[in-house]
Amino acid sequence: MTKTFIVLLAVPFSLVGSFWLLYFLNYNMSIAVWVGIIALAGLDAETGVVMLLYLELAYERWKKEGKMNSIADLKEAVMYGAVKRIRPKIMTVSVILVGLLPILFSHGTGSDVMKRIAAPMVGGVITSAILELVIYPAIYMLWKERKFKKETIQN
Repeated sequence: MTKTFIVLLAVPFSLVGSFWLLYFLNYNMSIAVWVGIIALAGLDAETGVVMLLYLELAYERWKKEGKMNSIADLKEAVMYGAVKRIRPKIMTVSVILVGLLPILFSHGTGSDVMKRIAAPMVGGVITSAILELVIYPAIYMLWKERKFKKETIQN
């Protein structure tokens, strides 16, 4: 249940970036904008699951190797998992932006619709990158720290 909540947290955070860019570009809500938002939600959920997987694998590795003895060890494991995800996330965001930014500056037939599909995705991908690289590990750390303290009290 907690993992699902953490993954779904990506959607509202990326919507902030979407709505900011829509506001700055003075775009109204339309079917095309909603198509972009739906595509962004799917992308965010996917990258959120992968980040959670990296964090979970690092946590399990530390636990399996007997390194999970304190909160400092937990923090180190979370940092290790998050750092391993930086390059793939930056590469993903870069490729998405390289593909979508030309659409935002295009002119001609159909460009007005395509701009409204691309705009929420561009804004949302930027804020989603910040969420995934900064806030996800912090939320994961808080969740596992609480669980770690409960296990320590029981033992």
